[in-house]
Amino acid sequence: MRGTDQQQNHIFSYLSPENRVRKDHPLRAIRFMVDVVLAQLSPRFDRMYATVGRPSIPPEKLLRAQLLQMLYTIRSERLLMEEMDYNLLFRWFVGLNADDEVWDPTTFTKNRDRLLQADVAKEFLARVVAQASARGLTSDEHFTVDGTLLEAWAGAKSFQARDKKPGPPPDDPGNPTVDFHGEQRCNDTHESTTDPEAQLARKGPGKESKLSYSGNLLVENRNGLIVGGGSVPGQWQGRARRGAGDVGETGGNAAGDGRGR
Repeated sequence: MRGTDQQQNHIFSYLSPENRVRKDHPLRAIRFMVDVVLAQLSPRFDRMYATVGRPSIPPEKLLRAQLLQMLYTIRSERLLMEEMDYNLLFRWFVGLNADDEVWDPTTFTKNRDRLLQADVAKEFLARVVAQASARGLTSDEHFTVDGTLLEAWAGAKSFQARDKKPGPPPDDPGNPTVDFHGEQRCNDTHESTTDPEAQLARKGPGKESKLSYSGNLLVENRNGLIVGGGSVPGQWQGRARRGAGDVGETGGNAAGDGRGR
């Protein structure tokens, strides 16, 4: 017998997001580990927030949402909020009921910045790594050090000589015409006017140069877990090599990629 294509929406639902997520879903194990760490960080959260006033977004939900954004490579907070609005799996992981409203992207970003400035997110990931190490999921023998370039939010036109003399007014103050032809530009003599810490770098010969930061990751080879990382201004060639040397001093073996070994 053919079923009917009924379009009438139900007013009530008797299934919670918990019942919608299958028992063997990988996020269940991750959620368990995350909740253990968040319980350990609860006293620190209490010290960060005032005891009176309007309640903010719970920091536990902020960190769970940030973790989802990294796991599923969601490119923006606005898209993350859109996914959480209709994705029951995301709602369950973050801790929202099916009829709870998601947060405004701007509100979410401002509350997230508070955690980043307090280094809570860094401590959160460090405790996750410590938990994995306590369970024997990490190895201290073999590591891989990898690096990449993180493009800065600074345009090439902002990369100007430090001793640049004032010239005639630009044709367009907001987006002036600049001709770099024949000009020798390097990090020793130039810097960005909008992001002074960013440096001109490129991934390899023949590649274009961009204002960037160096991002490095330390990965243990047994289970592929990231156990360390950081970002610094400048070229990343050689920085990964120095990181590998630090691991070697502790008795472990470290490998790098083509330009970081």
